[in-house]
Amino acid sequence: MNFETFEPVYEAILADFGFDRDADERARDVAVGLSTPFDLSRFDDWAGRTVAVAGGAPCLRVGSEIRIAREADVVVAASTAADILLEAGVDVDCLVTDLDKNPETAVELTARSVPVAAHAHGDNLPAVREWLPRFDAEYTLSTTQTAPVSPVHNLGGFTDGDRAAFLADHVGAGRLVFPGWDFDDPDVGPMKARKLDWAARLLGWLERRRGERFAVLDGRRDRVRTEFEAHLTD
Repeated sequence: MNFETFEPVYEAILADFGFDRDADERARDVAVGLSTPFDLSRFDDWAGRTVAVAGGAPCLRVGSEIRIAREADVVVAASTAADILLEAGVDVDCLVTDLDKNPETAVELTARSVPVAAHAHGDNLPAVREWLPRFDAEYTLSTTQTAPVSPVHNLGGFTDGDRAAFLADHVGAGRLVFPGWDFDDPDVGPMKARKLDWAARLLGWLERRRGERFAVLDGRRDRVRTEFEAHLTD
């Protein structure tokens, strides 16, 4: 995914939430100053393999969901999914986070040579300033949702979970599976619920681009496609 392709979707997200692009750019620029180049070729061994994109919903603790992650070739964890999987004895190959819940886990993982994709956006600038300098820079992939400026990347996506999926796609993952996802989680607040709606729309877009069908979208595929297209034509 390049930014030129993603930008219309990004603009639709900004319009829907009323987010400030200038704030995203300020956060990106801070991340630029705190980051070093990250060689995406270190993910070359994901190519053609089954990648589990683990979400942090409570259902991830269910044995069948843990098994999906355990049996995958590669595990990319979104936010607190990393903690759940590590507690269950499942290795995590990459953590994707916007630093809002478990930045200490990200510090520990980079210290163990596990890559962390750390996201800078308009609402988390204090966390970017506090935590990026604590990570091992060699294992930190800094990302943005606005136009990328080296060494900060934009590989597509909006929430931690769908950004993890876009990262896996970008580096050539063969098959994506989605343990620990619940788009209808009753315990999340209204803002998180709206973000989950966008995550579903973005995964629907991604599966169409890949020519793949993600089981996590079964039962909602047509609706999320309609919603996605409606936002892009508003």
